[in-house]
Amino acid sequence: MPPKIPDISKIRQLIPPLSSSMHKGQAGRVGVVGGSEDYTGAPYFSAIAAMKIGVDLCHVFCEPGAGTVIKSYSPDLIVHPYMRTKEKVESQNSGLKEIVDRVSTVFSRLHVLVVGPGLSRDELMLDSAKELILKAREKNMAIVVDGDGLYLIQQHPETVKDYKKAVLTPNIVEFQRLCEKMNINAKDHPKEEVAQQLSKSLGGVTIVQKGPEDYIANADEVFQCNVKGGLKRMGGQGDILSGIIAAFLAWGKGYEDGVWEHSNEIDSKDIAMYAAWGACAISRTSSRLAFEKYGRGVLTSHMVEEIGESYDLFVKDKK
Repeated sequence: MPPKIPDISKIRQLIPPLSSSMHKGQAGRVGVVGGSEDYTGAPYFSAIAAMKIGVDLCHVFCEPGAGTVIKSYSPDLIVHPYMRTKEKVESQNSGLKEIVDRVSTVFSRLHVLVVGPGLSRDELMLDSAKELILKAREKNMAIVVDGDGLYLIQQHPETVKDYKKAVLTPNIVEFQRLCEKMNINAKDHPKEEVAQQLSKSLGGVTIVQKGPEDYIANADEVFQCNVKGGLKRMGGQGDILSGIIAAFLAWGKGYEDGVWEHSNEIDSKDIAMYAAWGACAISRTSSRLAFEKYGRGVLTSHMVEEIGESYDLFVKDKK
């Protein structure tokens, strides 16, 4: 079955209204697990993108060396410096339990968890992230896996296997490595079908295959997003995408719970696919608008400032 463009009017139904009857937190609460001493920008971009698109609250769980830095980027983010690298704990086993317990106590206040931006390849950081994904699964939370979280999934695909509320966002290299791990030869399938094969091998998780056009796939269908983007590939764009996907998934949770009145047209099984496509469209538009202003000198921080305008264009159906 060829990829298709989803019904955008349905995606818009996931967006909560701006209403005086809603209270703080009902428009989305997102958590980001990531941020090591060397990588502070990635979790910031993911978290601030979720805030810019319209969630109410965003928590960042990071290593202490990253915590102060991320706090200095924005007072709008709630930063918990609970993560630890292997060299910062006396016993890895006791350290792992303490980290997971501290972070997971906040899960009752979240709708969605993003795992991976700036996480690093540190053994304890990865082990902690793995256990936190499993904790999130126990609570039936939607999960977005990006960055170093995808390296974790390459090593331990069972962490997300068969969990249909998981969304993976690999770039071209990460996608190739995941396919190799799951014994998928991309040459055996048309380009637009490979993401679906990877989804099937992982039990129906949603795959966002980023590229010149994005392919969003689960085991049942494939969407294509060819909304025009910018022409520069600077680091951090994927982090912005992960945050916007998380926002849409948080709104999807509110939609399921009937936080606001709506027509109940969207099936729960379709929310992740719609969320991912909408986020891809808005992220690509943000990249284009920033590139049109700054050209070769465009930075990811410029994209952040275009998220609001890109959202407005999306809901108004303008190019």
